[in-house]
Amino acid sequence: MGALSIVGLNQWVTEHYEEQGPVKWLAFALEAFAGVVLMALMLLTCADVVGRYFFNNSINGAVELTEIGLAVLVFAEMPLVTWRGGHVVVDLLDNLLGNAVVKVLGLMSALAISGGLYFLAERMFYLADRSLKREVVSEYLEIPVGYVIQYIAVMSYATAALMITYGVYRLLTEKHS
Repeated sequence: MGALSIVGLNQWVTEHYEEQGPVKWLAFALEAFAGVVLMALMLLTCADVVGRYFFNNSINGAVELTEIGLAVLVFAEMPLVTWRGGHVVVDLLDNLLGNAVVKVLGLMSALAISGGLYFLAERMFYLADRSLKREVVSEYLEIPVGYVIQYIAVMSYATAALMITYGVYRLLTEKHS
């Protein structure tokens, strides 16, 4: 029974994800994780609203958990959106510029975004380390914020790496007319 469900999951992932190799499973894992976080945020918000309006008592720390959950959700999806090229792109001048110029601009854009994300991640790791050393915690639930900042840094590193690989891949494979 267990092998059958693993085969079924493998088939489902293969049918629904166009990525190849380990990136396919990384995409599935990140989307499943983001889905669980989104469901938890939805249930938390519903419970908080019901508690507030029907029992005159909201959930303590719901705002903190929502803020952390949103950060986790956004940064879990950021590498996937980047790899799939789901960012907003303005291509007003692509028809006027030659194919080679568009490719060079795309590569420069990928390098600039990757570099920015890399330096953001470096700074975030520094801030996370400082927060953990100082034992900085959230206001109500006293959650160590350094771990959340470390997560953001790791996902920023992953996004930077995927941006540069996607940028090079796109440069080598896409044709603009």
